Amino acid sequence: MKNKTRHANANWRRSGFTLVELMVVLVILGLLASLVTVSVNDYLLTGRQTTVKAEISQICNALELFYTEFGHYPSNDQGLAVLTEKTRKHPNGILQGKLTDVWGHPYSYVFPGLNETFDVVSYGRDGQEGGEGADADIVSWDLDEADHDD
Repeated sequence: MKNKTRHANANWRRSGFTLVELMVVLVILGLLASLVTVSVNDYLLTGRQTTVKAEISQICNALELFYTEFGHYPSNDQGLAVLTEKTRKHPNGILQGKLTDVWGHPYSYVFPGLNETFDVVSYGRDGQEGGEGADADIVSWDLDEADHDD
């Protein structure tokens, strides 16, 4: 009977993983998770910047519609808020919703613009002029013509 117990104990000891083996597996899983996180963050940033470009394009189109209907662009005092005001022709306003970028910062509007007739700018994640990556400014005058015509 003692031989069977020793044999069972020996098999039990060999069937598990050592602490070192478990640590190696956890380190590998951690490295893989960090790679996936970096890739996902890049896609999220690209998606947010694409959304901001599309919103700036819509704002520019709304400003052109405003000009067509009223014969002038909104003043700096009126700002973009005038595009959300209800009129007889536009009972819900020319634009609906908040005029903030995906980071919650208001879009900047300048008329006359420094680069075009008017400028519309998102100052990126940090909300301040300049920056790189997620903090980079997204500006109306850098939109492709294809983006501007959507």
